[in-house]
Order: sequence, then structure tokens, then C-alpha cells
Amino acid sequence: MRPVTVPNADLHCHSVHSDGVLEPAELARRAHGNGVTLWALTDHDEVAGTADAAAAALALGMPFVPGVEISVTWAGRTVHIVGLRVDPANAELAAGLARIREGRAGRAAEIGRRLDARLGISGCLEGALRYALNPGLVSRTHFARFLVDQGHCPTIQSVFDRHLGQGKPANVPGRWASLDQAVAWITGAGGRAVIAHPGRYAYSQLEYGALFDAFREAGGEGIEVVTGSHRPAQFDEYAKVARHYGFLASRGSDFHSPGESRVDLGTLPPLPEDLKPVWYDWLE
Repeated sequence: MRPVTVPNADLHCHSVHSDGVLEPAELARRAHGNGVTLWALTDHDEVAGTADAAAAALALGMPFVPGVEISVTWAGRTVHIVGLRVDPANAELAAGLARIREGRAGRAAEIGRRLDARLGISGCLEGALRYALNPGLVSRTHFARFLVDQGHCPTIQSVFDRHLGQGKPANVPGRWASLDQAVAWITGAGGRAVIAHPGRYAYSQLEYGALFDAFREAGGEGIEVVTGSHRPAQFDEYAKVARHYGFLASRGSDFHSPGESRVDLGTLPPLPEDLKPVWYDWLE
């Protein structure tokens, strides 16, 4: 019997096409250099970087998974649903992502107004736009980079803690997709839907149970267990969730930038051996 090779899978990261700082090809080279053997690009509400990422991965001999991270509103808060192995040319997926991006422009303008008033300055929106390759996809991270570079806050995290995080004065809720819509777009595009970094959401235990039930009923299949957005203690917590609900387990760094991200591409610990990985039928 041949030994089973466990891939060093990194199925969550971001490029300049959303709120990362590296081009897709640069991400591919960084992932490959760090020993990644199964890689996905999952930009927020955007698949424009997929072709470049796929070409770079192919040249490196690194298996590539087309992906996306869709913004969802559920129970009054934002949840992110990762779609893996999607067809980026699928018409319904493309149309849904375009609708989400349309709503980002008004949100960014309001964030800019609130930051200008709070900090007693002007030009926060214009500043954030300088950090965004796609002017239709300006995120809180772009504002945070601007404020750090201008000396208003020492770190990206401190911007979120003071101004942009949940419940902070410049936090503007987005008008995102519903959970059912996001899962339907992903599955309709041939993909597998995964709840991104579930430990990040400010839900009660009752709300979490309802979220997992609703996600499974909509056709969702997996959750991120080992992710750069979880504390190490949460790896075991969400492994238990995966076992309880029968979810497939995913793994990804949520890498955005060499200078900002807590975890580099390909450097996370492996999934617990008893969990069924989201890629279980992709490498045959």
C-alpha cells in the first residue's frame, strides 16, 4: 500500500484584487516557496485574479484551486463564506459578486466621512483609494493602511480596535449577500462552500448553532478549522464543531501581507487527522 501524502494546503489568502498587497503571481511564488502543495486564491467578492494565479501556480507545478470569499449578512453581522473550486466564469456567481461590489462604494464613502469627522481631517476616502487596485472594492483594511502610514495609529489592528471594528464609530455595516444566496452561487458554480474563520464572529452559542444549521441546510459543506485568523486554542474548538455537524475541515492562512498577517502562507499546523478535509476528493 502506498503511503498517504497529506498536502500542505493553504486555501485562504488575498491579493491586490481585494485587500492584499501582493499580485496573484507573487502570492503563488511565496506559497510555493513555503512548501504549499495545494493553494487557493480567495479574494473578497472578486475573481479577477484567478487567471493570473492559476497560470503562476501551473508554471510552478503547484495544484491550484479557484476560490472566492463572499461577504454575507447573517443575524445582523457580517460573515464570510469561502467558495472553493468554483468556476470563476459562472454567470450567476459573477453577477452576484458584481452586485456586492456595487454596494461597497457607498459604504466606503460613509466610512471616509466618519473617519474625517472623528479624526478632524479630510481625505480619508481618497487616501484609502490610493491603496486599492480596484476602486470599486475599497475595504476597511485600505483605510487602516492609510491611517497607519499617516501616523494616526501604530498598527492595522489598532485602527480596527479604535475606529473600524465591530461597534466602533467608523464601522459601517455592508449590504451583503444572504447566506442562502452565497452558498447557492458557490454550489451553482461547481464549488464547495466553507464558513471562513468561524471563531471571529461575535455570536452567542445559540446564534452559532443556528448559523451552522442554516449553513448546512443551504448546502454548505465545510468550515475553516486551522486558520491564521484563529487563536491556536480555537483549532480544537472548531475541530469539535466539524465533528458535531459533520462538516468538512479546511485550512488557510488568511494571508494579506508580509508585514501585516499573523501567519505566513503554508506555515499553519496540519488539520487533526480524524477530520475529513475539504480537499478529500480533489487529488485523486
